[in-house]
This record gives sequence, C-alpha cells and structure tokens, in this order.
Amino acid sequence: MDIAGKVAIVTGGASGLGRATVEAYVAKGARVAIFDMNEANANEVIAELGEDKVAFWQVNVADEDVVKAAVEGVVEKFGALHICNNYAGIGNACKTYGKNGVFPLDQYMLVININLVGTFNVSRYAAEQMANNDPINSDGGRGVIINTASVAAYEGQVGQVAYSASKGGVVGMTLPMARDLASYGIRVNTIVPGLIHTPLFESLPEKAYQSLEASVCYPSRLGKPQEIAHLSVFIAENDYVNGECIRLDGAIRMQPR
Repeated sequence: MDIAGKVAIVTGGASGLGRATVEAYVAKGARVAIFDMNEANANEVIAELGEDKVAFWQVNVADEDVVKAAVEGVVEKFGALHICNNYAGIGNACKTYGKNGVFPLDQYMLVININLVGTFNVSRYAAEQMANNDPINSDGGRGVIINTASVAAYEGQVGQVAYSASKGGVVGMTLPMARDLASYGIRVNTIVPGLIHTPLFESLPEKAYQSLEASVCYPSRLGKPQEIAHLSVFIAENDYVNGECIRLDGAIRMQPR
C-alpha cells in the first residue's frame, strides 16, 4: 500500500505509541483520525501537524454506538478509510488471589473491555468501511488493520493476569480475523511490543529504569515509540504481511516478576 493519500484511524493517537504513528503516517502523506479520550493532547498533535491532516474524535473504544458513529464520521470527513491502528489500552496490577482477597471482577472486566473488546469493536467497524473501497492495488487490497498486543500475551508477570489475558486475546484473534476479511482484501496484523519508552517510565527511579534496560537482550535499552511507528508503516506498506503477530522487543523474555 502506498500510504500517500490514504486515510488512517489511530486509537490512542494522542500520546505515546499512537502519537508517534500519527506523525509517521502524516509524514508519509496520509490523513489521520485520532480516536482518544484526551482532547487536550489530541489538539496538541493537530496544532503540530495541521488541521487539514489530522482530526480528533473523543472515543471510548468499548462503546459500540460511539465507535460506529466515529468511524462513519471519519469516512464522511476524509472520504474513505484504509488503515486502522488500535493502540488504545489500559492495565492494572492485581493477583488472582492475594492478601487483599480475590481479583475484583469489575477491575478485570474493565481491562478486558478496553483492550480486547475495544480492539475488536473498532476493527469490525473499520472493516465495514474498508470493504466499500475500490481496490488500491493489483491484489484487490482495500485496507489493513494493525492491532497491538504485548509480550505479556506470552510471558505475563505476576499481577498481569487481566492485562495478559486481554493481550493474549488480541494475539488469538489476529489470524481468524485475517481469514474473515481476506475476501474483502483487508489484511490484519498485530504488533507485539516489549518495553517501550513512554511517559509512564519517566516517573520511575533511575535504578529501576536501569534494571528494566538491562533486562533487554539487545539492544540493552527500552524501545522507542518511533520504532513501533516504523513497524506500523512497514506493515501498512508491505501487502504480503498478513495474519502475523510481530514482536518488537529486543529479544526480551519476561521473567515472573
């Protein structure tokens, strides 16, 4: 896919990995819709990149009606939809059972609903709009969905039972979703990040930060949001990448704690 002139949705696009991907797509000539809850951050991105290139919808990805209306709004504004990146997600730390009792079900479901159900919710409505596109290449391609999991999907740590389950679900639905949408020329892939340097890490003590860096095989540092964005661009551009879950983690394999 030639990204120039295409239209993308990036959930969680107002900060972190999402913002880096918005910037990368705009640099390639795309117009981008940010789906996020943080309007102030989104407005900063728009001010930096231009109102003609970036627009904002305040979206709770787990809300069916809001997502449906927002995706339709993107197509109404920009004329089509070709790329959907799902970054929006949350996490918590709680054991299945511990000194404070059992894991509260409402806290477990909150993570599942945002990370897994929300990813599926946006993907299905994005696919509905992509299916209306005229083919954009000789393979009959119409679009690509790029979801985001985590190495916790494979090597969840103590206290990550909800987060790992949600990200494992994203990994698990990648291939069947790709198969579901193959007849429409819509590809589906998942990025599986390791430890990526987002603002969350700024609050850590230096010793803890250095310990995290040392846990990465090579290069022994945290990943950069721009490296995730680069992978998103690669997936969008390479029409033969389909049904894949691609780890970007410096060969880290997380230990229990």
